Amino acid sequence: MADTTVLITNGRVVDGTGNPWFFGDVALSGDRIAAIAPAGRFDPAHAAEVVDAAGMVVCPGFIDIQSHSILPFLSDTRSVSKVTQGVTTEIMGEVWTPAPFGGRIASPFGTSLLGRGGAEWEERARSWTRFRYWLEAFEARGVSVNFGSVIGGGTVREYGKGLELGAPTADEVAAMCRVTREAMEDGAFGVGTALIYPPGAFAGTDELVEIARVVGEYGGLYITHLRSEGDRFLEALEEAIEIGTRGNCAVEIYHLKATAPRNWHKMHAVIARIERARAEGLDIAADMYPYIASGTGLSAALPPWASADGALFDNLRDPAMRASIRHEVLEPSGDWEAQVTQVGPEGVMPVGFRKPENAQYAGKRLAEIAEMRGEHWVDSLIGLIADEGQAISTIYFKMSEENLALQLQQPWVKISTDAGGIDPAHATGLTHPRAYGTYPRVLGKYVREEHVLTLEDAVRKMSSAVADRLGLQERGLLRAGNYADIVIFDPATVTDHATFAAPHQLSTGIRDVWVNGGRVLASGAHTGATPGRFVKGPGA
Repeated sequence: MADTTVLITNGRVVDGTGNPWFFGDVALSGDRIAAIAPAGRFDPAHAAEVVDAAGMVVCPGFIDIQSHSILPFLSDTRSVSKVTQGVTTEIMGEVWTPAPFGGRIASPFGTSLLGRGGAEWEERARSWTRFRYWLEAFEARGVSVNFGSVIGGGTVREYGKGLELGAPTADEVAAMCRVTREAMEDGAFGVGTALIYPPGAFAGTDELVEIARVVGEYGGLYITHLRSEGDRFLEALEEAIEIGTRGNCAVEIYHLKATAPRNWHKMHAVIARIERARAEGLDIAADMYPYIASGTGLSAALPPWASADGALFDNLRDPAMRASIRHEVLEPSGDWEAQVTQVGPEGVMPVGFRKPENAQYAGKRLAEIAEMRGEHWVDSLIGLIADEGQAISTIYFKMSEENLALQLQQPWVKISTDAGGIDPAHATGLTHPRAYGTYPRVLGKYVREEHVLTLEDAVRKMSSAVADRLGLQERGLLRAGNYADIVIFDPATVTDHATFAAPHQLSTGIRDVWVNGGRVLASGAHTGATPGRFVKGPGA
């Protein structure tokens, strides 16, 4: 083929469908896959570059349906920790998006759980009055991976009702639906709710149905962090099913998990309920990351009402409110996800401190921190949040390995990171290892070592299954005419190295990565290339 820019030869081709691998060659022409054929069919003399993939797997690039790269992209658009996992597309938007700015939103970054954008970005983001303006700005800047987003459910709520508690008025719901409709037409893949965090936690089922109905009109997803993954797991799942059914909208469950030992047994019932809903005609599925610990803010251990009107830190400084919050944390009412009481202070590990005097606590369990400070754990919890004036990134050890394996085997479960991209050369503090190791961990631990999944099914869960879920055209499969988002990896050595104690370690075994035909990883090293594009949902 005379116009071949890259010819990948002698690889084991895993095409993303789940079909068995075959020895084949893959020819690229510009930003597209030109042809795929059994090994030896193409003349290497006609290719500008020949890449030998002997002993390697050649597969579609991995699509992360739950990325948190919004803030990382502000400073570094290379997404190093994702590219070195084989990620070629990131989909953002759980909880919050910095666009659209308007309505009753006071600050574009005000409800970001784990950080702000800085003065420069805060000002720039005020001009992002349409959802697409934010993503168009990043495409113009240059990003190594493809990127897109759902509109944050918390952003939708704040746009219409601010940070207030209570049911919205008809006019407020109308504003939420209007901004959702505009976002869908701008390319959002749906709406992403997280019903344990304010202001999303303040949203009732009926208003979520109205928003889902708009999303459903465009063929998008209602994608949700359930209102409970623990004591009210089954009830929270029923709410998601109701929203999807009444809203005539497909439902995706973010990071499927059963939290706390007393709830682990519920996973069997949850899987059965999802299967029944699917049999009854609801398009419901899920994604997950392969770790037994979750990651969010330490502030998520406080009742959502403590953050009403954006007044969390004022409330923590008020003695009467602080006493009420303390009582609720110790004796939760049951209508919110009480993070610490699920696993005890021994299962909670804060990692994201910003003040130098608090750095001594990073990586220690809350029980140990309380002992160091000579106080009850709830007082350490509240005191640290108040002192830091921020959410404090925290790891919660809550899940079981048995459930992880069970979930991975469900045909409707896909793989996601629930993390942003990081460059370990500039990283400080600790973070969840999923930012570095999610996809290689599946391929190494759960495919090669434990045989929980076949290689072909694992790749499908990382590529075509996600593209199909998003309605993302011409990506996720190795097919002639599709975009050249391609990964070459060594199935014998692909491994994650990041741990909870030492997370800033890149995975190895992912050798080469192309995004839209541009190589962003060569022999395991990031090239610095930024060929990524703004990918859009079905309403665009």
